[in-house]
Amino acid sequence: MLDPKLQAFLDFYNSLSANGLDAIADYYAEQVQFIDPVHEINSRSALQQYLAHGYQRLNYARFTPVSGLCQGERGFLSWQMRFSHPAFAKGQEILVHGSTELAWQDGRICYHRDYYDLTEMVYQHIPLLGWLTRQVKQKIAAS
Repeated sequence: MLDPKLQAFLDFYNSLSANGLDAIADYYAEQVQFIDPVHEINSRSALQQYLAHGYQRLNYARFTPVSGLCQGERGFLSWQMRFSHPAFAKGQEILVHGSTELAWQDGRICYHRDYYDLTEMVYQHIPLLGWLTRQVKQKIAAS
């Protein structure tokens, strides 16, 4: 069973949609620092814009917890995300493994950092880049 803070975080992201971003103020501090492999964002309004753009064409995204740990105002969650986007893999479901580091202040998230393999999420699902990525992985594995 997950810590209630981590469960609330997962519930928020599993209910998120491009049209349902108003609740972000209930979860994130005004000056939140958000980092992922693509962006670094330093305000709740910028995070809301980033998520609105990301969820605009997304068919769905569903996060399943693998494990989590919370100590005081710090938390760490490993997860699996299954998502579908028309621009990747012809809209077929993609599975990405990742983790999130969180910090809360006054009941809201003030630090959110996602760790995941951008190749697993994006690059391997783009025809030419996918082929190139597989070739590089094979060469590294053979070394």
